[in-house]
Amino acid sequence: MANWHWDVFCQNTLDNQLVTGCFASGRDQTYLQWMLQAWGWTVSVSLTALLLALVAGSIIGTLRTLPNSPWLVRFGDAWVELFRNIPLLVQIFLWYFVLPKLIPPMKNFPPFILVVCALGFFTSARIAEQLRSGLQALPRGQRYAGMAVGLTTFQCYRYVLLPMAFRIIMPPLTSESMNIFKNSAVAFAVSIPELTQFYLQAGEETSAQIEIYIGVVILYVISAMAVNRIMKFVERRIRVPGFVAAAGSGGH
Repeated sequence: MANWHWDVFCQNTLDNQLVTGCFASGRDQTYLQWMLQAWGWTVSVSLTALLLALVAGSIIGTLRTLPNSPWLVRFGDAWVELFRNIPLLVQIFLWYFVLPKLIPPMKNFPPFILVVCALGFFTSARIAEQLRSGLQALPRGQRYAGMAVGLTTFQCYRYVLLPMAFRIIMPPLTSESMNIFKNSAVAFAVSIPELTQFYLQAGEETSAQIEIYIGVVILYVISAMAVNRIMKFVERRIRVPGFVAAAGSGGH
């Protein structure tokens, strides 16, 4: 049976000496502190990208269902096909290496912003598809009823259609919210100091690669489970009776 070295998390990253309490002071830090900092980067990248994905996905998903606007519908379709069909890692390399050469001002953007854009727009395509399905799952009478009482197209979407559609797509939206935390692992490719980057570096510096790996996996699981619980709570609070079955088929 393997000998576990869990005390690696209490070792100083400079000289590998054990630190009482597992938290060093001053400029020194333990591997536990380093891992928690990396977790903070993972959470920051994921939440910021999720916010971007929700905003962009909501706009694109709505454009794809606008009546009498064929060019906006085509633009929304092109957005979804573009970002959904290019692998995420390739998109990150495009944002990090290619676009700054084509658009020089982007050379001043920090890697964090570029990774958030890549991950956010990649996820926005999936959310847009789910929102489109949710909007199309609504009875047409709701749109007509809104127009009959004098609402503009914008008001009809704002006050009638989108609130219902978001309730319908909550189950697949929960999955996307969890996936964005897992997908954030590709940020290591452009040296974002998140959990996967921590594992690769700390694993090389120590002889406790399995322990480091298990610690990283536990934090990923905690993140995903926390998002799942939060989204499930929101889903229960805003669920629309009669549309639960439609939600499961919306986004895939």
